Amino acid sequence: MARVVVDVMPKPEILDPQGQAVAGALPRLGFEGVRGVRQGKHFELDVDDTVDDESLERMAATLLANPVIEDWRITRVPVSARGEGA
Repeated sequence: MARVVVDVMPKPEILDPQGQAVAGALPRLGFEGVRGVRQGKHFELDVDDTVDDESLERMAATLLANPVIEDWRITRVPVSARGEGA
């Protein structure tokens, strides 16, 4: 079994009202120095070792993200980085 992380973010040219709301709230809460915020989605998938990169790309493009307005990054997480085993 493998762990795969898919991070989905709005494309840079797309407005991000949720990110703007967070950016506006931070100074009101006393947090200074944040110049901008973009809010996205984070998925963790536990998949069989037989799931290939092409299948992961199709999953992201058809279900996890909207390719018109979002970009995504797929990362396979090594077992040692997940704190499992030993």
